[in-house]
Amino acid sequence: MNLKEKFDQAVTDSKTLTSKPDNDTLLKIYGLYKQATAGDAPEETDFGMFDFVAKAKHESWKTLKGKGFDEAMQEYIDLIQALKSE
Repeated sequence: MNLKEKFDQAVTDSKTLTSKPDNDTLLKIYGLYKQATAGDAPEETDFGMFDFVAKAKHESWKTLKGKGFDEAMQEYIDLIQALKSE
């Protein structure tokens, strides 16, 4: 199984975790997913000043700036596997 296939499986597995991760972990999952699929986060955003959830998600993604697609995919896979084993 290649990296992309493992990543796709981890995405599927993330939807069937037995317990919901805490908010910080959910933000990390989101950031790694976006970095792995879309690359660096855009600097400009169009969400409102009071959309705190969107801002937190964007900030989590921005912290991964410069991380390559493969590296982000592998970190996502590792995180989901760790969550599955909890």
